[in-house]
Amino acid sequence: MSDSLPDRGQAAEATAEPSKGKGFMGRVLLGLVLGLLVYAAMALWSDLDSIRAALAEFPLWLIPAAMGLSLTNYLLRFLRWERYRGLLGVQLDRKTSFLIHLSGLALTVTPGKMGEAVKSILIRQVEGSPLARTAPIVVAERFTDLLGFLVLVAVGGLATAPEHAWVFWSTLGLCAVLLAILAYEPMGRATCSLMARLPLIGGLAPALGTAITSTRVLMAPRELPLATLVATLGWGLECTAFWLIADALVPGEFPLLFGVYAFAISAVAGAVVIFTPGGLGVTETLLTALTSTRYQAMGMPVAAAGGAAVSATVLIRLCTLWFAMGLGMLALGRFTRLHGAPDFSRTPQTSP
Repeated sequence: MSDSLPDRGQAAEATAEPSKGKGFMGRVLLGLVLGLLVYAAMALWSDLDSIRAALAEFPLWLIPAAMGLSLTNYLLRFLRWERYRGLLGVQLDRKTSFLIHLSGLALTVTPGKMGEAVKSILIRQVEGSPLARTAPIVVAERFTDLLGFLVLVAVGGLATAPEHAWVFWSTLGLCAVLLAILAYEPMGRATCSLMARLPLIGGLAPALGTAITSTRVLMAPRELPLATLVATLGWGLECTAFWLIADALVPGEFPLLFGVYAFAISAVAGAVVIFTPGGLGVTETLLTALTSTRYQAMGMPVAAAGGAAVSATVLIRLCTLWFAMGLGMLALGRFTRLHGAPDFSRTPQTSP
């Protein structure tokens, strides 16, 4: 009779699988709903007629072109991912590594993009490394992405919009402080020692120590320049995609350097305000405002400039943020078919 009954472990696993999927899909749906709300608000702020007029003669071939530039960005950043993986001794075949790299894009619409830490969960599932060891890869990626954007802001903005130079210098100063704290080993030990004495979270101190050690390896002085260069080139492609779209929506020539500056500084704003998922709202608002002001300076009426700016912003976000999320969902689906559903429920303490 017992042969006809399912094993308790199998029953528990079967019960857990739907909850894992529901939790993940809940995050995805939340991002989609927030995105729709943001874009609906932008359309109401502008004017649907001015948006329709801006899009009436928009060359549709620019959409796949912009997506192609975004895809090339992801491919370039895969080189950095592979370098970081190698530095930490994470053993994966190249195809699985690439699949995990793309899967991280599925949770792009999360505060500070830290949902990309799903990559550490997938590595643990395939290779067994604990989260504390590999999660710093995401931290190093985000940090060097920020440095790359600052380079682009400097290239595009310090010449075309010097009044906003303070944003560049203040963010660069913050990055320097964070890097100094990380590089100073006694500071890391003191932080772990302090955490170990705290109630409730004291048990996380060993994991934090592992994370700090891994992060220090990835962000060593010899590693930062190349990783930042990769980020600058990759995100520069998306800046170029924005310029192509913005230029197509206005009579005359939209300045390339201003397009680079506007996209980069809007991305920095969305990254710094970490509580907004994927920079939603913050990035769109700033990018639209900067683009609309430039359109007006080029002679467009206020209403037309607003409609064109909203159109440019929504189009570039579809070709970057939401395109990335779609690719990530496809890659994560492929990973699930090959390796099983990711376990999002396990905490770092229970990692192998």
